[in-house]
Amino acid sequence: MITALLAISLLSNKVFAQTAPAAPAATGDVVATLTSSDDYTALSIAVRAAGLNTALEGAGPFTIFAPTNIAFGKVSSTKLDSLMKDPAKFASVLKFHVVSGKYTKADLIKALGASKDRKTTLKTLDGETLTLAVVNGKLQLSDEHGNSALVNHFDLPATNGVIHGLDGVLAK
Repeated sequence: MITALLAISLLSNKVFAQTAPAAPAATGDVVATLTSSDDYTALSIAVRAAGLNTALEGAGPFTIFAPTNIAFGKVSSTKLDSLMKDPAKFASVLKFHVVSGKYTKADLIKALGASKDRKTTLKTLDGETLTLAVVNGKLQLSDEHGNSALVNHFDLPATNGVIHGLDGVLAK
């Protein structure tokens, strides 16, 4: 029991030390929050281009593992152009980053601390599995296709969920 509490304490202090101070209060849904943030303008545009904005403006709650503008900058322009021309495929890629339910940083720490292997899984909107694990002291998100990204920002609040920033884009 003490070992588990110590592990959770170390996990919360070491793994998630790269987070910013407490987040401001939520003022809009996840789409409005993405749109108003300077870090997620590319994702905001992508959500609208893929036609996901209506679903994500709904009641939720949602947890968005949101690729930052820098993450989208790593995707080739050819790939992005192709996705923009195929909204259904783009929606499928973006749904890889959305989980039903609200999972804050504290919830993620608790889930990781409760597992023996310090991993936990979440289901995306399309029923795909995302695995969260501590890798080299940071939280890594991996999909079933071998893609991974690091969570580099936590707990941007929205009225219908929460947003965590990623350093990469997961794609099928």
